Amino acid sequence: MFEGVYTALVTPFLEDGSVDYHAYGALIENQIKAGVDGIVPVGTTGESPTLNFEEHAEVIRFAVSEARGKVKVIAGTGGNSTSEALELTQHAASAGADGSLQVTPYYNKPSRAGLKAHFETLADVGLPTVLYNVPGRSALEIPVDLIAELNEHAAIVSVKEAGGSVDRVSQIKAVCDIEVLSGDDPLTLPMMSVGAVGVISVASNIIPGQMADLTHNALMGKWSQAADIHNEYYGLFKGLFMETNPIPVKTALALMGQMKEIFRLPLAALDDEQHEALERLLQEYALI
Repeated sequence: MFEGVYTALVTPFLEDGSVDYHAYGALIENQIKAGVDGIVPVGTTGESPTLNFEEHAEVIRFAVSEARGKVKVIAGTGGNSTSEALELTQHAASAGADGSLQVTPYYNKPSRAGLKAHFETLADVGLPTVLYNVPGRSALEIPVDLIAELNEHAAIVSVKEAGGSVDRVSQIKAVCDIEVLSGDDPLTLPMMSVGAVGVISVASNIIPGQMADLTHNALMGKWSQAADIHNEYYGLFKGLFMETNPIPVKTALALMGQMKEIFRLPLAALDDEQHEALERLLQEYALI
């Protein structure tokens, strides 16, 4: 259902801190032209923790409208409050999103039973649901056997694996047929080699065409061509995580003239040394 590359879109801001919808629309148009399979608005990369409910809902509505059915939209509607995530998911469904991305509830660290009830409640909305396993941000891993149980729900169709483990893909595929998407650009090719079907990508904000080529070649079994792209851009993949995501990728887009270099606290700009290193990296890849 969600094969290929799905761009975890940044959320551009204006000087007054409001969402820059002009830059956001242009970013989405660039993604469509480059041949990505879909976009993911208001995930972690979209600074979802700092958008209020009304902004969150409007960004999803805008993204669906701009996509115009040309690419799929997986709306980031997760949270650590089931009731709030449910309201956002219902909004995404009414807006016409193709799916929802549901992060493991963070900070409150629910039990296994709580996790199961949380995800099933959200999946009951009926949108195709992508579970999001990211223990580095949520302090909690979705157990593999629980993923298998959740996959019995008709709407739970995919899992985004961002725990840094290629072995987890094999573990998951050994117990169920759920789609697996890489949540880490450097691990996209290794994960696809053992059964993942694509990536929810940060790097595709700035190199959408290349990430589309990498995943599409892998899906067609053209492993040598996919490996060539992986090896060429591996340094960029790593460089975009020199600091907390999405700070480097938003800075890169600003250096490329696609948006303003503005973040919402508690995220802050790169220091001078990091900024210079990122600028050199983009020059090395002929992106600026």
